[in-house]
Amino acid sequence: MKFNHYTEYAGFSRRLLAMIIDSLWLLAIIYILLYLVYDENYLLSLESQPLLLEDNLALLESLDWQSLVINYVLPGLLLILFWLKYAATPGKLLFDCEIVDARTGNRITTTQAILRNFGYFLSALPLGLGFLWILWDRRKQGWHDKIARTVVIIHDESASSLSELEQG
Repeated sequence: MKFNHYTEYAGFSRRLLAMIIDSLWLLAIIYILLYLVYDENYLLSLESQPLLLEDNLALLESLDWQSLVINYVLPGLLLILFWLKYAATPGKLLFDCEIVDARTGNRITTTQAILRNFGYFLSALPLGLGFLWILWDRRKQGWHDKIARTVVIIHDESASSLSELEQG
């Protein structure tokens, strides 16, 4: 797929709604797995934790390997797998968004997916400024998109030829 004058970049509100939906299904998976590995008392203890930074750092240090994998590794792997297989997460699919290479418009590579995932942390660190960047960027790229050289476009099937639709 090459970019043309019909290419529309997905804006902040569409991407925010997609992120909220993705957060909900990821949280559901995380809670179910934590419940299966531990028990309901563990989940209740997590919910009662204060939101102070030093307390959260102490909680992070006390987590065992299963909890670290479920809370941090698994969500990242799921996102990367969805990006590679479907060019979007379930939330982005719901809003007709597609993550593509910023230069070619083709599917992203595994390296780009990994960079994009790590870029999420950099986008979130300075009070979410990397995500807010989407609001005023010409191509609606967040910092994670710029790092991975990706863009999120609105997938408009009406702009595709019939042969492209039959292939994909």
